[in-house]
Amino acid sequence: MGADLSARAVDVPELMDDPGADPQALEHTYRLFGAVNAVVSRPGALYRRDIRPRARAGRVRILDVGAGGGDLCRALAARLARDGLAAEITALDADERATAWAAGHDAGAGVTYRCALVADLVGAGETYDVVLSNHVLHHLGADELQGMLADTARLAGETGLVVHRDIARSRAAYALFAAGTWPFAGNLLAGSFIRSDGLTSIRRSYTAAELSALAPAGWTVWVGMPARLELRREARDGRR
Repeated sequence: MGADLSARAVDVPELMDDPGADPQALEHTYRLFGAVNAVVSRPGALYRRDIRPRARAGRVRILDVGAGGGDLCRALAARLARDGLAAEITALDADERATAWAAGHDAGAGVTYRCALVADLVGAGETYDVVLSNHVLHHLGADELQGMLADTARLAGETGLVVHRDIARSRAAYALFAAGTWPFAGNLLAGSFIRSDGLTSIRRSYTAAELSALAPAGWTVWVGMPARLELRREARDGRR
């Protein structure tokens, strides 16, 4: 019998979120995130559409919420450096294990790694040109989602862009990820949480309709392929 995808599996935890998760498996998972997200999340599209145009107008300040191993931040830093564009990139995560690993594997990218909550940055009066997250929304319940959106909107202010990116819950997404990772389960992905937690995260994810129903005024849901969602709040001055 296949997984029940009729509703969010909010009570099914991801293994890597367990404070007692095996450290070696956790580190192997962080190490693989870059390759997996390059296929699943397509950071190049985010860069071309949302980051590069702003960076061309001047130094851009970027915050990645729930950055995990920091792979997205390092990928963006590399693209900006390649194009000769200036940026200040902060990778934020509430899990000190993730922040410590990411900081130790920066490899000269120049990203700032912070172990803190979004609310801490709001309280400190921080502001950013682009606030983003990748695969964070499915960790949040409805009330937590509202808090996240309010806080990230405050961090972006009137002229900043907020982009929360995640996977959409569907049978097709579940089947595609299961089939795509199965050949690597006994080799490349062995000893990591990638396959098990990836399938769990799809079960925990929102559909586009569910996210649209929860989105406050001023936020829009974009649907992309394969099974991708974006919850966006554009700059108040009309810039994307």
